[in-house]
Amino acid sequence: MEDKIRVLYVDDDEYNLRVFKASFRFDYQIFLAKSAKEGLEVLKDNEIHVIIADQKMPEVTGVQFFESLISQYPETIRILLTGYSDIESVIDAINKGKIFYYIKKPWNETDIKLAIEKAGEIYLTKKLLKKRTEDLQKANEELTRFVYSASHELKAPLMTIIGVLKVADMDQNKTDDMYLSMIEKSVKNLDLFVRNIVNYYKNSRIEETLSEINFDQILDENIKSFDGFNGINFAIDIVNLSPFKSDDFRIKVILNNILSNAVKYQKKDNPEKKIEIKIHTTPEKAEISITDNGIGIQEKHLPSIFKMFFRGTHYSDGSGIGLYIAKEAVDKLNGSIKVESEEGKFTRFMIEIPNSFATSLQAAALR
Repeated sequence: MEDKIRVLYVDDDEYNLRVFKASFRFDYQIFLAKSAKEGLEVLKDNEIHVIIADQKMPEVTGVQFFESLISQYPETIRILLTGYSDIESVIDAINKGKIFYYIKKPWNETDIKLAIEKAGEIYLTKKLLKKRTEDLQKANEELTRFVYSASHELKAPLMTIIGVLKVADMDQNKTDDMYLSMIEKSVKNLDLFVRNIVNYYKNSRIEETLSEINFDQILDENIKSFDGFNGINFAIDIVNLSPFKSDDFRIKVILNNILSNAVKYQKKDNPEKKIEIKIHTTPEKAEISITDNGIGIQEKHLPSIFKMFFRGTHYSDGSGIGLYIAKEAVDKLNGSIKVESEEGKFTRFMIEIPNSFATSLQAAALR
């Protein structure tokens, strides 16, 4: 039903409505309205591709009805039904109602079907073109921000390394360890940013590859890879009610970036640093919850944390791309991610990823 052209037919004649639906109910998704007012109600609740309206209706004519739709429903394709002698209505329909086609009454089923098919094709083409234009604009905006920030992020750590080395060369009163530590931190920030760039590219380009996910192994590898996690208590609770199948690369990207944030934004003076990880898999999905008792996020920043290069705190020495990549990876898996936080107390990320295990079994059974 969703793939069919959606047609709204507006006519004050009940008989005409019944005949129209009986004639085309198997070919299209039909919506009926006995007046312009009822037609507007249908349009509010449904995406309509093609509107066919009779010209001679009480209160509001077909042309007047179409004219009222232009600003609010500009993409919908309009077809007018009119009498042979009513040429003035046709002219008005073209000039005022911006109609695509007009059909003389009594209408012929073949003519109507041909007009609907052409109108539906135009609507879907315009919709696809609009979507691609919006995607292109979004990609261009992100690329501009990405190039600017990438240039800054790549230069800053390198300049720090050069500057520290110069100071180390001149200052013999400081221990080498302090300088080496500063150099190491800058290099690691640069390395993390480069890895994020690679993950961003791979997530946006590579096709989904399904495999059974071992959350225990992924978490163990992640936790071992974090520097400075000493003193953090990781409380892990995994309940596997079903094998879980998804894209291993993207699952790792999601968990790594969320956990990295949880580690990075712990309160330094907190003697009881804690990160709780709960994973619950079912035949339908995996529910993942990651909660830390770190510095939290200000409420005003919550709507923006998944934007590219957004930094929600001056404590951040990261690139601001990690959560953006995590969100993009979740979207690629047709999942959802939400966050709730209270400044100074906690941050919790809640993620749901569809389970592809059942889908894989069905596909195998059909082969």
